[in-house]
Amino acid sequence: MPVFVMLTQIEPEAVQSPGELEGLERQAMAKVRKECPDVEWHSSYAVLGPHDYLDIFTAKDIDTATKVSTLVRTLGHARTELWPAVEWTHFKDVVRTLSNS
Repeated sequence: MPVFVMLTQIEPEAVQSPGELEGLERQAMAKVRKECPDVEWHSSYAVLGPHDYLDIFTAKDIDTATKVSTLVRTLGHARTELWPAVEWTHFKDVVRTLSNS
């Protein structure tokens, strides 16, 4: 299945205290599991920068990944960026098929 990287930035007014972040996460993930049961979550990271979180997951297609991003955006009161990712070894295989001209 294709791999997707999603960056999320929570809107400041979405939570009033740090403790609310876990509740927001549980709510968003419950909705994702219900609406997109085939999505497999691989890892999640808190990041220090313009985004708050980085998530890596697999989905059967871009439409399903878009649903995940939309659910997180609407339920999590957030801005998301969704990027398809290609394993480096597969990327090299694809590049080798290109002509040198």
